Order: sequence, then C-alpha cells, then structure tokens
Amino acid sequence: MRAVVQRALSASVTINGGETRSIGRGLAVFLGVVKGDTEREADVLAGKLSGLRVFSDEADKMNLSLSDAGGQVLLIPNFTLGTDCKKGRRPSFDLAAPPDRARELFLYFADRLGELGAPVVTGEFGADMRVPVDNDGPVTIILDTEKLGGTT
Repeated sequence: MRAVVQRALSASVTINGGETRSIGRGLAVFLGVVKGDTEREADVLAGKLSGLRVFSDEADKMNLSLSDAGGQVLLIPNFTLGTDCKKGRRPSFDLAAPPDRARELFLYFADRLGELGAPVVTGEFGADMRVPVDNDGPVTIILDTEKLGGTT
C-alpha cells in the first residue's frame, strides 16, 4: 500500500460533482492499493499513520500524533498511486490492485483507522472526486508498506 499524507488545516472531497464531505484539522490521505497487498499491509499502514507524529506541540516541534492533536482523517482512494513510470512517459497502472480487491482493502483500512481512534471521512471508491486540501506547513509524507518493513 502506498499513501500520500498531507497535514491539513482542512480538507474536503466533492463526489461526482455533488455531495461534499470534509474535515477540519487532521490528515488528508490518498491511499493506493497495489497488487499483492493484504490486510497485513493495511494493519501496518494504519498503525503507522495513526501514530505518526506530524503535529506541532507547544514548542512547535512535530511531536504529536493524530489523536494527540484531536485530528481527523480524510481518506481518498487513489489507484494512480499504483503507477510505474520507469519506461516511457505514459504511466503504467499495472501495479494497481484489481478494483474489487482495492475497494475491499480501502474499506478495511478505513475501519482499522477508526478502530485505532482516528475519526475517518472517506471519498468514494471509483468516483470522480475533487479534493481541495489546505496543507499545513506544508507537510507531505509518503508512506509505502514495502519500505516500512512490517513495523508500526
């Protein structure tokens, strides 16, 4: 699994030009599920994300986690994170998990984050989405379970 994580003052998603869902202070997370991902990767990534200390404390040091800061998560499914750009200039999406499996793991991941105490608002899998993020910092972090080594 791959996630692009942005610390946000606020973020929202408008789905298919209609419904809008939003969060205040928290994390905007774009989640890509790649072939071979399982619940294990989702568990590892949810644990890492929920404990990630990217919010500033009273000394303006990034020492606070999402729960410490009282933040929320806007979780957006993003199959384009499963791209391979090694050859040519056109991205290949061969690394992305099949849609049914990706949807299943996206929902599992959202549930795991919730179980870990993170209030989660989601985008809609397979929908056309507009996602404005008021990035705070800016702080943007890329997490890849392939590089996390199975630890949280």
